[in-house]
Order: sequence, then structure tokens, then C-alpha cells
Amino acid sequence: MAPRLGFLCRWGKEKDPQKGTPVVVTMEKPNFSVVEIDGPDAAFRPVEKSRGKNTKQVTWILLLKANRAVGCIAWLVTVLWTLLGTIKKRLIYRQGIAIEGGKLGRGKLLFGVIRVFLVTSIGILAFEMLAYFKGWHYFQHSNLHIPQASELQGLLHSLYVAWLTCRAEYIAPLIQTLSKFCIVLFLIQSVDRMILCFGCLWIKYKRIEPKIEGDPFRSDDVEGGGYKYPMVLVQIPMCNEREVYEQSISAVCQIDWPRDHLLIQVLDDSDDENIQLLIKAEVAKWSHKGVNIVYRHRLVRTGYKAGNLKSAMSCDYVRDYEFVAIFDADFQPNPDFLKLTVPHFKDNPELGLVQARWSFVNRDENLLTRLQNINLCFHFEVEQQVNGVFLNFFGFNGTAGVWRIKALEESGGWLERTTVEDMDIAVRAHLNGWKFVFLNDVKVLCEVPESYEAYRKQQHRWHSGPMQLFRLSLPAVISSKISAWKKANLILLFFLLRKLILPFYSFTLFCIILPLTMFVPEAELPVWVICYVPIFMSLLNILPSPKSFPFIVPYLLFENTMSVTKFNAMVSGLFQLGSSYEWIVTKKAGRSSESDLLAAAERDSKITNQAQIYRGASESEISELTHLKEGKEVVSAPVKKVNKLYRKELALACLLLLASLRSLLAAQGVHFYFLMFQGVTFLLVGLDLIGEQMS
Repeated sequence: MAPRLGFLCRWGKEKDPQKGTPVVVTMEKPNFSVVEIDGPDAAFRPVEKSRGKNTKQVTWILLLKANRAVGCIAWLVTVLWTLLGTIKKRLIYRQGIAIEGGKLGRGKLLFGVIRVFLVTSIGILAFEMLAYFKGWHYFQHSNLHIPQASELQGLLHSLYVAWLTCRAEYIAPLIQTLSKFCIVLFLIQSVDRMILCFGCLWIKYKRIEPKIEGDPFRSDDVEGGGYKYPMVLVQIPMCNEREVYEQSISAVCQIDWPRDHLLIQVLDDSDDENIQLLIKAEVAKWSHKGVNIVYRHRLVRTGYKAGNLKSAMSCDYVRDYEFVAIFDADFQPNPDFLKLTVPHFKDNPELGLVQARWSFVNRDENLLTRLQNINLCFHFEVEQQVNGVFLNFFGFNGTAGVWRIKALEESGGWLERTTVEDMDIAVRAHLNGWKFVFLNDVKVLCEVPESYEAYRKQQHRWHSGPMQLFRLSLPAVISSKISAWKKANLILLFFLLRKLILPFYSFTLFCIILPLTMFVPEAELPVWVICYVPIFMSLLNILPSPKSFPFIVPYLLFENTMSVTKFNAMVSGLFQLGSSYEWIVTKKAGRSSESDLLAAAERDSKITNQAQIYRGASESEISELTHLKEGKEVVSAPVKKVNKLYRKELALACLLLLASLRSLLAAQGVHFYFLMFQGVTFLLVGLDLIGEQMS
């Protein structure tokens, strides 16, 4: 039998490819003949690869391959099983989702509408894609061409033509009329936004800002007879603010102002007795350090924050004070706050309010806080500053401001009729002729909501309250003695355009009409409405915070999503629905600023000063307070947060993603890729918002 040289060479290479040298054999004057044979000889038949391997080697190779295959299959099964288990727990059994019992059924109607609309749009989109790939192109020209019945074949084709007729004759005209109306409102609001931006640029170019003449605190002689400090009252309203009460009280107590001309009121509306004791202890600590500070707690807690402030202003000793500064529980003013604000009232008897700007300690905490920072920076630097310079009027922000007490009293004081008591008192003071000043350079540290749930509740209150106030104050505005152009600005711009029209057209145009155009191409929106103008307006919004430029696309899409909440709040406030009277305290995280870190050094001496601080308390009270503080430290330990699913937002994100995909069939070229990027980004933003509470 002929030797199997070829197989041996291959086997040798498989065993050790490094050994062996190729040999070339040359034959001179070969003597051979060519014979044609029908089939290969047995010696030259193909040899199986496994013939040169023994049984043990083949077994090991097979075992290794089987082990790899089983490992890969097991990994895929584990991933799939984990994914299905997570979906089952969180969507079906809703485990790990902290929802209050009374709010389980809340929002079911809106979620049901969005879900039905989503399922319907998916079915119609699939039908449209089938018709598209089948070649049923009936819109190549402007005129709608419907074939005759004799030309049609098949039931599916007949149904498609019936749908085309219905949407072209009945649905499309209604959508087109509504879209034109919303586009007009959109353009009006865009012009208003551009005017505000031009006003801000003019202020920066001319360097227009409220100034204090000279240095009011410079002493003229050796004896120190300089600035005459007025009597200032500082109020800190709070309600169950366990996380932030200590840093807020500490920051206010360190304000640089003569102690005999300053009184601090801690207005505690907490219904938790443990929190009340903790706040009392903090007040007692600063009181024994010589700070003029008092603690107030109402027995009848009505009117929310407005009722709390109204009760505090009714004290007899308030008449001795000329100005009142207000700080919410999470605000941390700098020590020079009063020295930068109160001197503006000197020699300006018509000035009723000095408002400072907010600055956020947690603006870079997550995507939600970054997007809020964009909106609030534009609000303060553009809206508040422009209105303050050119109109001497803007909405009071409820905190970080100093009021002339006389202006509050002449305007009727704090009223409990709406959930936006700050805007209410500002409008009434404006109608009485008082002027406002906004200081863009004076900043007060505070927090923005870090969770989507807290942010949504805050936005609901901020957008339902103005509609309540508009309905209640409209007769007073019309009958007031201010000039006609101020009345027009107050009604048309301040209330209608910026508080009512903005959420209406945002919700209707981008959350209703845009998804409808997904299966009604006759009502297709212009590309400049969908893309160019929104991007340009978003660029203007980001100008006051240029570091947020990378978030322009998420910001644009996030604002469209939030228009659902804002529109719902606007309607509830305008028509006096039950949700418009809700006041939910925004949840705080207790972020620390630099002043808090410096003040933390004082806590080391707390044990030595304990007897001096609580010398007026009994031993039982001291032991109870110590126990509460220990419990507070345990509570303040970091707790693992659970990722809460917001199904309505996710469904809306998927719905608008489908709307973008439908627009892909109508748009071509560069618009195709832009809309694809827009839709995918919207979905990613929706998923990111769902995961804001992930630890």
C-alpha cells in the first residue's frame, strides 16, 4: 500500500507547525505515461481527519466543544431569564416601586389614552409600511388619485383605499386647521422669546444693572457714625424639612447684620413631633450663641405657606421692623446678603421688592438637574432681569427676596386663595404702583429636585397656580389705575402668552398633532416647525448656561415630554379642578454648600456646649432630644434607591419615536437622518428619566 505522505505531513503540521522544512524535488528526464482511470484507487482516496487521532484525543476535543456550547447557551438563558424576571417584578407585580396607596389609580385615564393611541399607531404604521413596500404610492402628486373599484384587487387593498379616503376628506382638514392655529401661537411665543434675548444682550452691552451709590457701610468718622442699619425681619418657613433645616438655619444665623437690628423667625409647620423637637433644638443652640431667633409653630395649619407667613406677620413685634427677607428651608444665603440687597431701598420709596438670583448646589447631579438648570438660568438671567430693568415688574420667586413691609401691608398681605402666593402678592403690589428690582449678581444657594416625581409635582403646582391667579385677579387688573400698556403686558404677556399659550401649543403641536401625522401624511408639519425653529429657540434658552450646550437635544425633547404635565396643570388651574389646590412640599436631598462645610466644624464643640445650650430644659427632654438626634443620624444614612418606572412617560416616548419614524417615510435626504437621530434620542431621554431614582 502506498504511504499516506500527505496526511502525515498535515498531521505533523497540526502537532507542531514550527518543525519541518519544505523540500522541492526536481526530476530530470522523467519517464512516465498518463493513464486515464475511471475512479480513484483505494490508496489515494480522501482520508478522514480523525483516522490519525486516537480515541482519547477525539473525546477531549468533543468535550471541550460541548463545554463551550453549553456555557454559551447557559449565559444566554441566564440573561433572558433575568430580563424576564425583572419585567415580571416591576411591570406586572410592581415590586420595589414605592407608590402611595391613594395614588395607585392616579393617572390611569391618561395612561390608558396614551396606551390605546400607541397600539393603534403601531398597527397603522405597520399597515403604512406594508403599503409603502407594496408600491401603493398614491401621493406622488398633489392631487389624490383613487383608483376605480374595478382596478383594485384584494380585500386588503380595498380597505387601504377606504382608509385613504376617510383620512383625506375628514381627518386631515381638522388636523391642518388645528396645526395652523398652533403654529401661529408657536411663532408668537418665539418672537416674544427673541425679544427677551435681545433685551438681555442690550443689558449686557450697556452694562445696565441696579447700583448702590457709593459705599453705604463706610464710616465717616472714627466713632463709626456711618450707615444707619434698618430693622430687618428674616423668615424661614418650613414643613417637615428634616434634611435641610439645620443648614438653612445655620446659614441665616451667620448673616452679617447688627444683632439688635435683626430678628429671625423659624416658621415651622411640621406635623411630625420629632422634627419639631429637632428644629427647636437648633433654634435654641443659636439663641444661646446670642442670635436673635424665635421658633413659631401654628396649631391650626391652614393656607399652606401663605397661611404660615400671614400668621407670622400678625405678631405685635413685626411693626417695629421695616423690611422682611424670606428664605425657603433649602436656601443658604451668604453672610453679605442683606448688605447687598437692603441698601437698594435707601432713597427709593417706591421700591417694594429686591429679588436675588438662585444658584444650585446639585445642578450636575444627574441629567434631570442639568435640564432644570437650563430652564432656571434662562428664567433668572433673561426673563427676570429684562422685566426688572425695563418694566420694574416680575413675578416674585417666593424666596431669596427682601420686601418692604409697607408694600406688603398696602397690597393686602399674604392671601391663601392660590398655591402661588408669591406671584399673587407680586401682582397686587404691581397694581398698587410698587416697583421691583432684580439683582442678577447676588446669588443664593439652593437645590433643584433630583427625582422626576418631585420635579413633576413641583411643575404641576407652578403651572396650575398662575391660572388660578389669572382667573381671580383679572377683574382687579382691568379696574386698576395703572397705565393701559401695563395692563396689556400683565394680561397678554405675563399670564396668557407665558402661562397659558406656551403649555397649550407645546402639548397640542408636539404631543398630539406630530404623532397624528404619523398616519395622516396629508397633514404633515413643515420641517422648519419640527426641526429648525425648536432648535433655534433651544439654543437661545441655553445661552445663559453655555456649559449645558451638549444637552441641547435632550433638553428639546424633554421639554416636549414635560408639556403633558404642564398642560394638565394649566387646565386644572383654569377650570378649578381638584388637583389645582394640592400643595406637596418638594422633597429635598440636603446637599451641602461651602458654608455648610465650614459650619460643620462647629459641631465638634457640641458636646461641651450641651449643658449650656439646654440649661433651661429638663433631663427627660435632653435625653429624648439626644435619642432623636441619634435617630436622625441613622435616618440620614444613604439608602439604596429603587428605579421607579414612569409608564406614561415611557409610552409617550415610544409614541413620539413612532411619529419620527413615520416622518422618515415622508422626509428625504438630510431630514431622514435628523429625524432618526431625534427619535432615538427621545427614547434614550425617556429611559434616562425613568432611571433618575437609580442609586
